[in-house]
Amino acid sequence: MRQVLESGWDLGPVTVLTGENGSGKSTLVEAIAIAYGLNPEGGSTGAMHATRATESALGEHLQLVRDGGAPKKGFFLRAETMHGFYSYLEEVGIGGPLHTRSHGESFLDLVAEREHISGLWMLDEPESALSVSGCLALIGQLRDFVARGSQVILSTHSPILAAFPGADRYELGDWGMRRSEYDDLDLVRTWRGFLDSPERYLRHLN
Repeated sequence: MRQVLESGWDLGPVTVLTGENGSGKSTLVEAIAIAYGLNPEGGSTGAMHATRATESALGEHLQLVRDGGAPKKGFFLRAETMHGFYSYLEEVGIGGPLHTRSHGESFLDLVAEREHISGLWMLDEPESALSVSGCLALIGQLRDFVARGSQVILSTHSPILAAFPGADRYELGDWGMRRSEYDDLDLVRTWRGFLDSPERYLRHLN
């Protein structure tokens, strides 16, 4: 957080954040969403729902600078608040009955139904709702959005989503935030090690 506040952060069309639990990914994504004018519990700039305020004050200290002519719309998807967001949409009569669909289907449908939104798309750990094929489908949706001028910021624990083509990848940890190539991400190296030899990791549970 200090690194961003002191040095700034130039964002490209697609930015992927990785790191262990507690490294600050969600806090940073949430703060950018708030500074942009998005609802911290998810939704667009017009979403008004709220449950319990738990967001940090970081968003109040960020100043976002848009390129000339950049769209001002956006959407924030955070997996941990999706149930409440679906209920809000049903209450105000927007969209279909998301609660009756599977978690992954409703997630992808929600994105597809908002393909008209051109601007900043922010996603916080969306893989919790998605299978492998669902993650690939989400990448396809977001690539189409970027091709039409949108910008994407995505935090994830998924090596699939971290492979988003053309993304700038950053790894958060005790060192702060560092840019990294896909093959050098701890996330990717750990998954590869586990898939190559699961017993090496599982034996430590005994």
